[in-house]
Amino acid sequence: MSIKENLEHINAKIAEAAKKSGRKREDILLLAVSKTVEVPRIKEAVDLGLLDLGENKPQEINWKYFEIENVRWHQIGHLQTNKVKYIIDKVCLIHSVESLKLAEEISKRAKAKDITMDILIEINIAGEEAKHGVPLGEAEALAVEISKLDNIKVKGLMTVAPFVENPDENRQYFAQMRKLFVDIRDKNYNNIDMKYLSMGMTNDYEAAIEEGANIVRIGTGLFGARNYTKN
Repeated sequence: MSIKENLEHINAKIAEAAKKSGRKREDILLLAVSKTVEVPRIKEAVDLGLLDLGENKPQEINWKYFEIENVRWHQIGHLQTNKVKYIIDKVCLIHSVESLKLAEEISKRAKAKDITMDILIEINIAGEEAKHGVPLGEAEALAVEISKLDNIKVKGLMTVAPFVENPDENRQYFAQMRKLFVDIRDKNYNNIDMKYLSMGMTNDYEAAIEEGANIVRIGTGLFGARNYTKN
C-alpha cells in the first residue's frame, strides 16, 4: 500500500483504540518514525500532515534537519552524552533519557543555547538486557533528580515493549507504565509535567493506546520495510 493508504489505515485504528479508552483521535500523537527512510518518502508523509518525525540517530537528524522544513524532530533512540550537542537545538523532545549523567549533559547544552529541552524518562519495562532504559522501580526517583536541573523539563515517560506476536501480551507492561505515569503526575512535583506517555509501535500500538498511550511511534506500518541508509 502507499503511504497515504497506510496512514488512513493507521488513523482508523488509532481512532478506534482511542474511543475504547474514552478519548478522541486528536488526543493521540502519531509520531512517524523516519529512520533510514529516504527524504522524498518522508516529504510525502509530511505533505499528508505528519509533522512529528522520530529518529534514532543524531547524525541522521543532523542532515535531515536541513532537508525537511516545518516539522518537529524527536530523538527516540539511545542517545550518548557526546552526541547531545549535535541535536540539542534541533529536536523538540528527547524520548530516551535513562540516566542522570545524560540529563546533566542535556541541561548543560540546553543552557548554552538558552533553551529548555523537554525530555521523557525511558523505562526498560520488561528488564530486557538488549534494551536501554531505567528499571520501572527507579524511574520516579530519576525523574525527581532530573527535575532539579536547569533548562530541562520532564514531560513524561517512554518505553519500548518486547516484540511479541500477540500484542495483548504487552498490555501488562503498558498498564504498569500508565500507573506510574498517573502516580507521578498526581504528586505534582516541581518541574515535572506528566504530559506524554510514549509507548506502542507498529505491532502493538492499538493495545498501547487502549492502555493509555498518547504518543505512538510508527515506522514500518507507515513507510514499509527500510531499504535506505546514508553514511
